[in-house]
Amino acid sequence: MPRVLAPSISSISASLRLALLACACAAGATAAQAQGAMPPWQGAGPARYVCGGIGSDESTAMRAAMKEHPLALLFARADGAYMANVDVTIKGGDAGNAAALAFRASGPVCLVDVPNGRYVIDVAAPGGATKSQTVTVGGGPKTADFRF
Repeated sequence: MPRVLAPSISSISASLRLALLACACAAGATAAQAQGAMPPWQGAGPARYVCGGIGSDESTAMRAAMKEHPLALLFARADGAYMANVDVTIKGGDAGNAAALAFRASGPVCLVDVPNGRYVIDVAAPGGATKSQTVTVGGGPKTADFRF
């Protein structure tokens, strides 16, 4: 009767390690690719932002990163078409953490890193229409959606 050899624990362990390494490399490459599609961050210290979302790669990267940042801003027309060149002012924060940002959004999606607190976001669309929202940052990602 022929002898059947069972795989050894060490060969299974080596195969498992190789498979896990391949998965980790693939995940890292995907994350690096998504990060590479992101525009550069602006600002310094506790308040910084990045705006973009023009083109499918950049839009996909920005939307995927929304859950990793405390505040996301979205700009669109009433019919759903995305907007860029929106003037943004963010004021407020808790005592001792006051943050103030003022910038022109170069795309329809902005990711904003600010300390926890309550903020007033004032925006002005091209053509002069304005909107304002108050948000409380902390306890998970928040999205402020501005439709004009």
